[in-house]
Amino acid sequence: MLNMKELREMARQLGVRSIRIPKADLIRAIQRAEGNFDCYGTATEEECDQEECLWREDCFMESVAEENR
Repeated sequence: MLNMKELREMARQLGVRSIRIPKADLIRAIQRAEGNFDCYGTATEEECDQEECLWREDCFMESVAEENR
């Protein structure tokens, strides 16, 4: 998984504002800028049809963490 510095660089290259944005929101903004579904952290029961997603594994962990909050 990319750290925040790497995420911000990726966002910058895509023209996405990245300052003071939580990690999950930044990843969703990157997903939108790439023309993908902005679904990071929304998978339920580890089900997702986006097999090639760069964020897939981290997304599942984020989804579980969100359910436990």
